[in-house]
Amino acid sequence: MQARREIIWKESKGYNKLSKKEKMTRLDSIVAVTGYNRDYASRLLSIQDKSTYVKDGSSGRSYRLVADARKAKKRPRRKKKYDEEVLEILKKIWVIMDFPCGKRLAPCMSWLVPKLEAFGEIEIGSYEVRKKLLSISAASIDRLLKGEKRKLSLKKRKSTKPGSLLKDQISVRTFADWDDAKVGFMEMDLVSHEGGNPSGEYAFTLTLTDVCSGWTENRAVKNRAQKWTFEAINLIRERLPFSLKGLDSDNDSTFINAHLFRYCEENEITFTRSRVGNKNDGCYVEQKNWSVVRRTVGYARHDTEEEVKILNEIYEVLRLYVNLFQPTVKLMRKERHGAKVKKTYDTPKTPCQRLLSSPDVSEDVKVQLQQSFDELNPAALKREINRLLRKLERTYLKKKADIEQCEKELVLT
Repeated sequence: MQARREIIWKESKGYNKLSKKEKMTRLDSIVAVTGYNRDYASRLLSIQDKSTYVKDGSSGRSYRLVADARKAKKRPRRKKKYDEEVLEILKKIWVIMDFPCGKRLAPCMSWLVPKLEAFGEIEIGSYEVRKKLLSISAASIDRLLKGEKRKLSLKKRKSTKPGSLLKDQISVRTFADWDDAKVGFMEMDLVSHEGGNPSGEYAFTLTLTDVCSGWTENRAVKNRAQKWTFEAINLIRERLPFSLKGLDSDNDSTFINAHLFRYCEENEITFTRSRVGNKNDGCYVEQKNWSVVRRTVGYARHDTEEEVKILNEIYEVLRLYVNLFQPTVKLMRKERHGAKVKKTYDTPKTPCQRLLSSPDVSEDVKVQLQQSFDELNPAALKREINRLLRKLERTYLKKKADIEQCEKELVLT
């Protein structure tokens, strides 16, 4: 051991000043003599000139310290590719598209930037800026917008109850009943607007989502009575850009009823239900309950006809904004490797784009969809949605103030 230390001490002199080739030659000879690992020998040679001994005054013990008196050179930072001009335009696009993540936004930039530029929503000063916006990656979008993002965590609420009627006649959904690869098979669910107070009568939003394309329709109803729900389903069916082939619901008594069951039989619509206690059977519509309904109109209590009317005005604009311009991703496959799960998704596309590429949609409908996509301005739709949301908020606050005033008068009397 002592002999090897002496060899290292002797050979370390001037080692750090040698060229790379000379260091390699010296290391070869030292490793052959000492038997040290090459990396370990290289480290020992490098630190010999940096060693110093410090004596502890209280204990009298000496400690060997290894330090480099030279200041470490600062690595030059890579020049920023995306400047403030790119960031400001990206922020505008991000807001117009309702704050999507980079993986959803990046694939849309090729058609979104020219469209917004044509409508005068954004102004691009140079060819270089346009080129950067069109080629920006999802990771770069997330990194640039990191400081702008705000997350909102809300608790889930549920105001449906199981229905027992006709459960034996309405089959549980299986792979044999549904063909998810075809357009027209839709999941449906109700979203309550009770505002944390489930007493009394209040509005609901009926949501229908096509499993294949992601096309989503919403309709507000004054309560969860089967009459209003059935009317909403019929209205939605009439304006769908494809034929309705299947409906799947949870076990809520609002859907499990003879009226809707007979309607589906007469119109050759496959009517199925989820398994009892398996909420994730309706995962597509449950996701839209949050991303489309809750994220837009929130959790306030809406229980007046005026509020229901405004909700439907919002949904008339929202259906165009979501279905024509909001990209979604679909899970293609899921592989488990031990404790890890690898998920593979397809390229983000809007529901409109998925319908345009589907053989199940007629050419006439595709022409109408393409025309709507070309003519409509997503920024204008977003502004109209915000205007209607402010109108809904004013109506809600006025109603709340009137209720509080009535309560005060009752207390005084």
